Amino acid sequence: MNFDEIADRYARLLSEVDNWYRRCQSAFPHEIQCVKGCSDCCRALFDITLLDAWFLRVGFKRLTKEVRSQVALKAGERLQGLRAIWPELSPPYLLNHRPEDQWQELMPEEDETPCVLLGEDGRCLVYEHRPMTCRLHGLPLIDPDGTVMHDEWCTMNFPGIDPLQLTELRADFTRMFREEVAQFRGFERLLLNKGFMELDTFIPLALLVDYDSFDWMQWLKTHR
Repeated sequence: MNFDEIADRYARLLSEVDNWYRRCQSAFPHEIQCVKGCSDCCRALFDITLLDAWFLRVGFKRLTKEVRSQVALKAGERLQGLRAIWPELSPPYLLNHRPEDQWQELMPEEDETPCVLLGEDGRCLVYEHRPMTCRLHGLPLIDPDGTVMHDEWCTMNFPGIDPLQLTELRADFTRMFREEVAQFRGFERLLLNKGFMELDTFIPLALLVDYDSFDWMQWLKTHR
């Protein structure tokens, strides 16, 4: 498997998630307020997998040079803010070398800074390549058997209704998440010749690394 095949395969999985979201919107057009241009949830920092980060850069590299430069400037400002808390943070900017219980210090809930990839119209500049978590946000995640995988949703959605009881929102998330993990492991083996449980970063940091040219073997020597 090569990187083009990984991109195609991951795009198909993300499209499956998008199709689920569209089905939910079709079933509850008045209860679900999420539409392109609504960016209330596109604030602060949140962690994404290395696979999502790499796929995000695929879309980022398709933007014009001018737009990329503007976004990179914002991403650099974000990096400087993070380094004030974590001075050792360095390429490829993976969070896994910091104890997970300290991640919250890096992404406080009160942070309302817009995502660096938000355009002036409130739309994502790399919408077709946005991470998995961006596509899942706003609705609860419920398996076909009623198992609740994630019990939070946007407060603008389902006013006065408990969406956890709506069978129309259900989808086979267990299978999709297993597929995501399998694809992540395959991507790691191709990129690093080694498997990890998980590798995470932040969206702004992902835009500051050229994963294709980064010296992963040298990085591995110092991060065994």
